[in-house]
Amino acid sequence: MSLSRFDGQSKLLVRSLLSGVTGVQRALLVFGRQQRTDPGESLSAFVDTLCQDEVTPGERGQPLTVKPLVCLFPALFKRNLLSFIHRLDPILPRTSVLRLVKCLGQDVQPSPWVSALVRQLDRNLHGVHSEEPLFTPSCSQRLEGLSQNAVGVAETGGWASCFSGPAGPSECRPESGLSDRGTQRKRKGSGSILDSDEEGAGRQSKRRKVDDCDGARVDAEEPSGKADADSPAQTPPAPESRSDTLPEHLQFSVLQMKELLESQTEWDQSSKDVFKVLNECDPSQVEAICRILRLSDLPEQTLLKLCTSILAPSPDLSYSTAATLIKSLLLKKVLSLSEPASRCLVTAVTSLCSRCPRPTCQALIGPVLEEDDIGNPQAELLNRLIEGCLDSHYRLLMLQMTFKSVWGEAVLSIIHSLLDSKPDLSQEMFTQFTEQLIFQGPKFTTSVKFAKLMLTVLTKYSSYVTAAHKHCLHSCLMLNETFLKKSLQAALKRITHS
Repeated sequence: MSLSRFDGQSKLLVRSLLSGVTGVQRALLVFGRQQRTDPGESLSAFVDTLCQDEVTPGERGQPLTVKPLVCLFPALFKRNLLSFIHRLDPILPRTSVLRLVKCLGQDVQPSPWVSALVRQLDRNLHGVHSEEPLFTPSCSQRLEGLSQNAVGVAETGGWASCFSGPAGPSECRPESGLSDRGTQRKRKGSGSILDSDEEGAGRQSKRRKVDDCDGARVDAEEPSGKADADSPAQTPPAPESRSDTLPEHLQFSVLQMKELLESQTEWDQSSKDVFKVLNECDPSQVEAICRILRLSDLPEQTLLKLCTSILAPSPDLSYSTAATLIKSLLLKKVLSLSEPASRCLVTAVTSLCSRCPRPTCQALIGPVLEEDDIGNPQAELLNRLIEGCLDSHYRLLMLQMTFKSVWGEAVLSIIHSLLDSKPDLSQEMFTQFTEQLIFQGPKFTTSVKFAKLMLTVLTKYSSYVTAAHKHCLHSCLMLNETFLKKSLQAALKRITHS
């Protein structure tokens, strides 16, 4: 197929749409880059070229015929083109799209998919909502045959009633085997034919992937209970998809982000600019985008590139956007650590914490400290943040967070790092901290870490210790059974005589 009729930018779109099953995503990415380079660029010229007449030789000695250029492209191109047009429908001139639909209607032998997409696009353009299915009569016959094989030829209703003719809405309701949110297939004794996979459905939960509006996928769990052996069992209807409906421009941006996250190449500046749209979203939209892109499951190499990209735009990310991104990107990875964090993860966490300390405290550090069984890998990572990323204000906030957490050896090391950093404690906060020490003391009578923590309090914060503190700390020290007990008593005695 000669591409000489298209200009340079249109040729890139044509090649993208000819590139197979990923053609739509590639074309959207190409068009997005063209828009960033030239915001005034329109698809009108591209569509007009597709609609130009082309003289073609007839088959087997038939005379020459004139067809629109778009009709000469293969079916895969037409299918990708219509999906591409559907995604960009709100920003395309209505007259150009109508003209394209009319030209595709002149195709002598269109594929069923192309015919269905043309009809759907035509309905959208005219604002028509119809219950009539988009498939052809031959497709309807095949579906009817399949339904009869599945439920038995003698049975009526079910799927067959939906494809036997122009059915009204009442004919495709739960009594015929269909519901609004899913389908129920009934097992009726020996008259039903079930696969072995279906027989196991009553004994285990299934997970299915549901395509959402922008082509991305989200997980939806379908619980199933154990069926009674003496009564007919039904598979419960599939739950509604949890994907949120995003505006068209955000759907387009999500596709670009998805393409970047899945690519193995380095990102240029124009690629990084794709993430600027995140700062224009409200919290619910950011959460939807994070869920659609599965940011919590990103490989760590991609995670580092993404963190660099979302921190590059100016102005800075808003608090809600930053908190949502940090939670989606980092929390799952940090909580699942069973060994020291990799260099990529440490770099990603420290870069976000340095730029967005408050959202990091609320969306990452707080939830980690609330866990009952955090270990040394988590403590080591938080200690890095204390030493290199957080100023005195946020170290105080972090210390207050430990008052509400369950203390263990890992939390003790975090508290020790906080005290070693010498935050500017108020007398009130020191009193709260002392109360925590006395409350937690009976659990750590043999803990060397707890003894070292007490020694730090008595040596570095002796000026904060009042008479009331001395009495309480003395009773706490009497329970200590470590080799540091004498050193602790000596430190307290020095404070008493000072």
